[in-house]
Amino acid sequence: MATHQPRHASVVPAERFAVLDPATGETFGEAPDQQPEELDAVVGRAHEAWINWRADPGARTTALLEAADAVEAAGADIAPLLTREQGKPLAESYEEIARTAARLRYFAGPAPQPQPITDGRPVRSEIRWRPLGPVAAIIPWNFPLQLASAKFAPALAAGNTMVLKPSPFTPLATRLLGSVVATALPEDVLTIVTGHEPLGARLASHPGIRHVTFTGSIPTGRAVAQGAAASLARVTLELGGNDAAILLEDVEVERIADRLFWAAFRNCGQVCMAVKRVYAPARLYSHVVEALAQRAKTAVVGAGLDPGTQLGPVNNAPQLARVESYTAQAVADGARAVAGGRRLDRPGYFFAPTILADVPADSPVVTEEQFGPVLPVLPYRSVDEAVEAANDTGFGLGGSVWGTDLDRAEEVADRLECGTAWINHHAELSLAQPFAGSKESGVGVAGGPWGLYGNLRPFVVHRPQEA
Repeated sequence: MATHQPRHASVVPAERFAVLDPATGETFGEAPDQQPEELDAVVGRAHEAWINWRADPGARTTALLEAADAVEAAGADIAPLLTREQGKPLAESYEEIARTAARLRYFAGPAPQPQPITDGRPVRSEIRWRPLGPVAAIIPWNFPLQLASAKFAPALAAGNTMVLKPSPFTPLATRLLGSVVATALPEDVLTIVTGHEPLGARLASHPGIRHVTFTGSIPTGRAVAQGAAASLARVTLELGGNDAAILLEDVEVERIADRLFWAAFRNCGQVCMAVKRVYAPARLYSHVVEALAQRAKTAVVGAGLDPGTQLGPVNNAPQLARVESYTAQAVADGARAVAGGRRLDRPGYFFAPTILADVPADSPVVTEEQFGPVLPVLPYRSVDEAVEAANDTGFGLGGSVWGTDLDRAEEVADRLECGTAWINHHAELSLAQPFAGSKESGVGVAGGPWGLYGNLRPFVVHRPQEA
């Protein structure tokens, strides 16, 4: 494996912590356990680097394009490391790297231009856009590279510098990615810090940070917002989801079953915008359950580095315990595990792909975000009932409607209370579109130009018209 060392030895303290392979449950690497008190120096250097980084948009464009090339060139080094610590199949790790490079190229586009204001007054007014300063990102373990780039690419393009903290479950690939990207950047423009709490809490509340962007659970998002409030820093929160898929009466079950299954089970169900509940018309209910169960029973579960693997392990022991608990509670409440329903008897954090039928609507596997390879399927009698059930949640990230009459499906999708709704597919995002949740699923907007402007502030200049 090629070696990409961080620019500053000071961000590699003597203390280290173990990183586990979820396919075995055993330690395979270590990462620096940086202490909260070290952040003062890290943020201070990020501020010094910001002074020059913000001054030259052309240089930023060149650097981001070079960084994208460097990421692609290092893919063979990064992908196996990502699979070892996260668990996903190797092909999905390469997809994540490709998406990371594409995002860098997308945000390397033209910088925002000044915008004149015409309001009838005898002055010339103009909106200009200024970067915020050093910003912070805290990312989870399910898509560590994609989510890191979703935060640092627009932030750096806007002229900010960034301090980024990955999850302690997946620090290694993110550190390597940061080192690769840093080869195209001036020193201290992007810094990766790793460690356990309270490192993230200290970063979110650091007085030198002007914007905190976080992806993760709703409770942690609240804590991040409270920490950032201490210095009145801007926050962007991409929080949990409990996305519903509504199947209409005219749906062709066999035609959509593969897409629906993988919309729920990709990355072992560890996707914030995965399908986490399916509502099927009573007439088709048994057919839908059996079609999904058949796919769950035949999906190849194994270590991500094995070429034939379709579903890897759950990433970590606490998350596996959550999946087991929700499944056991559902069965105790009267649900049937038509497929799966158990932890697999092998080393690592493997749980059999599970389809649950006859699930009570108030079971936690329905009302909460299970974030694993478990999918409850519920029947409905009318579309109004299905829409009401889909919306009866504090979550509001995404949703989808499936059917052959696209106009009818769009009418139903328009009634979903979420940030993004799809028809006959789910969780497919363009780099150019906004990504935002409603209700408790998020604050602020990421993606596309909205993500860029979220890292800028307006600066207005007024001057008299020429005499």
